[in-house]
Order: sequence, then C-alpha cells, then structure tokens
Amino acid sequence: AHENTGLQSQPPPEEQNYGATAAHVRQGPVVSVSRKGPAKREYLIAAVLCYANLINFMDWFIVPGILLDIQKYFKLSDGDTGLLQTVFTLCYMLAAPIFGYLGDRYNRKIILGSGIFFWSGVTLGSSFISEWYYWIFFLSRGLVGIGTASYSTIAPTIIADLFEEGKRTTMLSIFYIFIPVGSGLGYVLAAGMADVTGDWHWAFRITPCMGGLALVLLILLVPHRTQRRTAAHRALSISGTIRVAAEKPGVHRTAKATWCQDVISLAKNWSFVWSSLGLTAMAFVTGALGMWVPVFLYRAQVVQGIVSPCLHESCDSSNSLIFGGITIGTGILGVIAGAEAARRLRKINNKADPLICATSMFISALCLYIALMVAQTNILSTFIFIAFGELFLSVNWAVVTDILLYVVTPRRQSTAIALQILVSHLLGDAGSPYLIGTISHAIQDKNARSFQWSFWSMQYSFIMCAFVGVCGGAFFLLTSFYIEEDRKEAER
Repeated sequence: AHENTGLQSQPPPEEQNYGATAAHVRQGPVVSVSRKGPAKREYLIAAVLCYANLINFMDWFIVPGILLDIQKYFKLSDGDTGLLQTVFTLCYMLAAPIFGYLGDRYNRKIILGSGIFFWSGVTLGSSFISEWYYWIFFLSRGLVGIGTASYSTIAPTIIADLFEEGKRTTMLSIFYIFIPVGSGLGYVLAAGMADVTGDWHWAFRITPCMGGLALVLLILLVPHRTQRRTAAHRALSISGTIRVAAEKPGVHRTAKATWCQDVISLAKNWSFVWSSLGLTAMAFVTGALGMWVPVFLYRAQVVQGIVSPCLHESCDSSNSLIFGGITIGTGILGVIAGAEAARRLRKINNKADPLICATSMFISALCLYIALMVAQTNILSTFIFIAFGELFLSVNWAVVTDILLYVVTPRRQSTAIALQILVSHLLGDAGSPYLIGTISHAIQDKNARSFQWSFWSMQYSFIMCAFVGVCGGAFFLLTSFYIEEDRKEAER
C-alpha cells in the first residue's frame, strides 16, 4: 500500500500492470496535470537512451567483426576464440542482478552514467594491448561486460516510466531496434576500420568517443531523479488530474520487500519463467551466430575456391560487412514487424504475444538449418537463409520484454529484467560461442587437418543452434498456457 496522499481509489486493472519501479511518496500538494501526450523532453530522453543502447551493442560485436584478425594476432584456437565472447557474457550476466537491485533502489542516472564512462574507457584501453598479453585482452572484454550490464538492466525501466501503455510498446520497440542495429554496426565498424587503417586495433577507438558524447547528453538531458510512476499515478493521470507527490530521498517502497522475496515471487510466475527460457534459446542462437557466422562463411568460400586462405596477410572482412548489413536490416524489419503483429493480434487473442514468439522461433530454426546445409554449394542461398533466420529471431526482442512488463508487478521489474538477463546469458550466449568453437576444434583434432574439415567441423557444430531454436519455440508455447492468469495476477 502507498503512504497516502489521498490516492485511495483502486486503479482500473488494465492500468495497474504498466511502468517500472514504484516509490514511496509523502504528503505533497495536489496538482492538476493534464497529460495529452508525452512532452518533447521525454522523447529526447528516450532518444539519448536509444543512442547509448546503439553504442552498447556496437561494443559487443566489434570482436566478432574482426575475429579472424584477432585469432591470428593472439594465435588462438577455435575453442579459445569462442571463450572471448564467453568471458564478456559471463561478466555481463553476473553483474546484471547487482545493477537490477541498485536500479530498483538508487539513482538510476548516476548508475547509467558511471556504466557508460567505465565501459568506454576499458574499450579504448583494450586497443593498446600487445600480442604477448592475450589474457589482458580477455580481462578487458570481461570488464566491458560489467559496464554494459549497468545499462541494459536499467534503461528499459526508465523508458517504461516515461510513457503510458500505448506509447510504451512503441518506444520499447524503438529501443530494442538498436540491439540488431548496434550489433550490425559493430561488425561494419570493426571490418571497415580494419580495412581503412590496415590495423584492427583502430576498431576499438571509435565507440569510446561515441560513448563520451552519450555521457554528455545523459548529464544534460536526463533528470537527476527520474520519476518512478506507480500504477495508481497512471490511472489517475488518464482522467486528467494527478496528485503529484515528491519522492522521499533515499527511501523507496521496494525496500519493504527483500531481494529474496522478489526472486521467490518471480520463480512462481510461470509466464516469466517460460518466456525467460524462450529468450535463453534466442540468446544461445544469436550468440553463436554473432560470433561464428563470418568465420563459417569464410571457410565455406575457401572450400569453394571463391577466396584464398589468409595465412599471412590481413584477412578479408567482406563477410563481416555483409553480415553486419544483414543484421541491421533484418533487425529493424523484425522488431517493427513483431511489434506491429503483437499490436494487431492482441485485439483478437490474449495469448498473441507468446504465440508470435513461438512461431517465429520455429521458422527461424528451419531457415538456419537450410542455410547450414546449402553453405558448401551456394553462398548466396546461405546469406539469404541466414537473413531470414535473423529476421524471425528479431521479431521477438520487443515482444518478450513487453511480456515481462505486464506479467510482473511494477516494483519488481528491474529485478525481473536483471534475472532474465542472468538466466538467458548463463544458459544462452555465455556458453554457445565457446561450445560451438570447442566442438569444432574437437572435430578438427579427430580428422586430418584440411580446409574441408575446417568447414565441416563448423557446419556440424552449428546444427545445435537449429535444435535449440526449436526448444525455444516450445518454451514460448508453454508461456501461452499461463499468460492470461499471470497478467491478471500482476494487475491485482
């Protein structure tokens, strides 16, 4: 219950389940506020958060964009190379629950700003590491993961607070478009800088400058204490008046519930559990694809005689550039299509969101399997089916987050997002790049060293991704059985 300012009326159920964390309020003047729509300032804040999300994911995918060069520079096997992204993701996911806890209780602007400054600084520093100190390069990727966790956990909850239900889905969709766009630009930036300068180290010197700009914009435009609106605030704002109450500094309503109680409650929320496992399967597939597809395509081209092996000179980055472009295009199209399909189908089916996610996972798995099978004979067909596979994966990004935001009560949302990040990365893309690399390395060791087996080993290990994609579709189907009941529970 609230420490009241006269907010005794029960809000309508459909308004109760939206927003991020709830805060304590104290006696304050009753102020009439007319909310005809979000102000320009709120859109500016959302734009800054989207821009920082772009940089966040560019930093994630700089390494895969120049993976052949890094592998050759540090003399790494497939297994060790896969470990690079695993170290990054492990640190990212372990830090996420800590930032979720802090984000529900302390000033979110300070946490976001510190995270951007930290990960930008470490990225810049990693560009000066010599070939003898590969372990420092691994460590730097882990530290970047910690910095980006602070951002991914908290930024969506601020957007959820800034906008009412209708606009919130749209703005979250725009925010999540920058996951594939940033990922694709990471490939393009890394490959482009390596080509232009002839030195892959320069790929790590651009995003820190962009991060500096994001930090300045965050300081100038985002309020020092972002408003955490409860469901009751939202319900009253619909009628045209709202009692505005100041937050009591340093004390939040969420302090009444311990973190363990929040976790136990979320573990009993089956929609949250199954959708998080579905997201885990998505993360497994996208992590493996993001790390290894350019290398897989390169090996397929070597086997077909399209390109010559890069043994001494700098490696050809064209596959990374093309794959980056595909990631950007399919990401934008997929997120928009997913949000629009959800918006239309919700009107006729309350289970539309998980059913959309399940269908897209099944289709994606089929497309990826076909892409693997045709790779040795037709590179163009491989690119086309990889593009369709990525398109249907991207459909789910905003929809999965929207599911979380309406099946979880507002005051647990930062914690829920953090736990979802932890689980999806721990069981998903933390291990998949390393697992694919290790299986590939093991197959190569058991057979004669050749370019043919180098390709086959990667092809065989990649088939696991199609299987995991099918499992992800099954998890989203299970979500559909519980989603109506859990949504009503969150509204109560």
